[in-house]
Amino acid sequence: MDQLTITAASGLRARMESLEMLANNISNANTAGYKADREFYSLYASAEAQAGGDFATLPVIDRNWTDFGQGVLTATGNPLDLALSGKGFFVANSPAGPLYTRAGNFRLSASGVLETQEGYPLRAVGGKTIQAQPGLPLEFQANGEVTQAGQVLGRLELVEFPKPEAISKRGGNYFRLADLNAAPVPAANVELHQGKLEGSNSNPAESAVRLVNVLRQFEMLQRAITLGSEMNRRAVEEVARVGS
Repeated sequence: MDQLTITAASGLRARMESLEMLANNISNANTAGYKADREFYSLYASAEAQAGGDFATLPVIDRNWTDFGQGVLTATGNPLDLALSGKGFFVANSPAGPLYTRAGNFRLSASGVLETQEGYPLRAVGGKTIQAQPGLPLEFQANGEVTQAGQVLGRLELVEFPKPEAISKRGGNYFRLADLNAAPVPAANVELHQGKLEGSNSNPAESAVRLVNVLRQFEMLQRAITLGSEMNRRAVEEVARVGS
């Protein structure tokens, strides 16, 4: 395979990964607390090629990264909808360990435990959960303190990560710890808002424009592969004609 075709094929693969990422961002444009994914490009050359001294670098997506930028807070009127402004995450206890999320559309279980839509109890400071009495309203303070009928039930654990790459996405709009050596710390500059939800920070218009650009690049790379194949065919025919 000639270098033109190899490079174009590598570009096609990178563009396909971008299409998947952009499609996911667009589909989650209305998901509460969703954080958009971005791509980080680099150039790749194998060790064998570099050893030969004559090599070309290939475009690849080195890694995806998550944009943790703030989403817009929207009032919902639901007292169990909570939103965070500033850096920070809610912590939920799952069977596989703690999960972190910005999606604040919570609920009370039948037994009165504050939990996520998937049934994971929210963690309070100290590792406990918020146990409330069903039927009575809850009040949430800006620092995460929860009260009911004038009684303090606990304070929601709000954490942040000094290194954003310490966490990775998990299904259901959750994050989990990717680096076991990078433990979360209490969130310093975060404020909790009751009766609001943080919207997705994925901009549908921006994603749509980028999607069109990626599709155009995809078409150009396909043409490059077709051109490379045509050049190879003509070269073979010319060699055969000279040889005869």
